Amino acid sequence: MSKQKQGMYLHETAAGVKPRIKRTYDSKLKVTPAYRESLPDMMNAKHDAVSGVHVPIQQVGVSNFKLPLKYRTKDGKILVLETSITGTVSLEAELKGINMSRIVRSFYEHKDEIMTGERVGRILKAYLKNVKTKDARLKLVFSYPMLQKSLRSQMEGFQFYRTAFEGVLNSKGVYRRFIHLDFVYSSACPCSAELNEHARDHRGAYGVPHSQRSKARVVIEEVAGKKIWIEDVHQLCLNALKTETQVMVKREDEQAFAELNGVNLKFVEDAARLLYREFDKEKKVKDFQIACSHLESLHSHDAVSVICKGVKGGFAAEFNDFSALVC
Repeated sequence: MSKQKQGMYLHETAAGVKPRIKRTYDSKLKVTPAYRESLPDMMNAKHDAVSGVHVPIQQVGVSNFKLPLKYRTKDGKILVLETSITGTVSLEAELKGINMSRIVRSFYEHKDEIMTGERVGRILKAYLKNVKTKDARLKLVFSYPMLQKSLRSQMEGFQFYRTAFEGVLNSKGVYRRFIHLDFVYSSACPCSAELNEHARDHRGAYGVPHSQRSKARVVIEEVAGKKIWIEDVHQLCLNALKTETQVMVKREDEQAFAELNGVNLKFVEDAARLLYREFDKEKKVKDFQIACSHLESLHSHDAVSVICKGVKGGFAAEFNDFSALVC
């Protein structure tokens, strides 16, 4: 048989030979309970259907499904923010997999509620029950707007903060709540400032000390039964570092920012220790991990630091994703 007359499996040939397999979509199909019951379900597969080694999986689930969710600000306003959601559960060795859509469906049942750390815990308990597993984790990532005033002109502009609520529920029913917040600030180098003053004093040379846009990623664990607001976490960062980047500025604000940086010179090590001091004093914070990155204007690489509270069994200084701190 010639290739022209041989035909294809899925496509009609240029010679007009019809495909061997007919592909149609039945847009009029009505799914009845009996039809749905007849559909195969991999959850019913035999134990030997598990591929690979029969071992437990610590996390399996879905990531980056999105919903517009409601959040309450500290002053009582309700914000609706696009939220990226990651939901995972543990999987026992004898199970083939989980019904991923159940995680999403469980969350949709709560989509009109105001999201808080407590609410995340209730959602976790619901889908832990639905999926029938031992451990569950949920993380909501969103961009949180806060209106900030400039330093001297008092102009206002919105600053946006990458924020996350995270909840972890284990098989013993212990629930832990976390808040993540990215804080962007200016860091002026103490060494560069000293060398600049030396040049001016000894040689009358004018120079500009180097500074850079920098980011701190703060992750805190809340004390059980205590409420700490996103605005509170932001204020602790501001108290520690002073030099948050500005939104709206006039000349007097730019001058003020230069003066503020001059008063608050800091290496990346200083930034980590300053943040440690503020968060260690906060009684609503049980534990924390803080990663800082100064995006050097002197070098082609960045200066980084990681610090944690030091709680036994708590956060460790195991942070390697410094590329996520580019701002």
